[in-house]
Amino acid sequence: MSDPAGGPSPQRRPQQRKQVLLRLDPLVHDALARWASDELRSANAQIEFLLRKALKEAGRLPGEAGPLPRRGRPPGGTAPGPPQT
Repeated sequence: MSDPAGGPSPQRRPQQRKQVLLRLDPLVHDALARWASDELRSANAQIEFLLRKALKEAGRLPGEAGPLPRRGRPPGGTAPGPPQT
């Protein structure tokens, strides 16, 4: 694929995650935070999980959205860091 100027297009970089201010009823937030804690997620991750689920069920989740980003330690039990010498 090439850009309009005729050169090769640059590789697509992952988009930065959008920040959204969300106003919630305090009781709704508390219930959401408890639910998130039960599922070992942050409240923010729980909101994104629920929004993606609703979008998928409604047939409105874009195919390019990709999976939820994984948080925490990488699998395999080794933490990233400087190489051992």
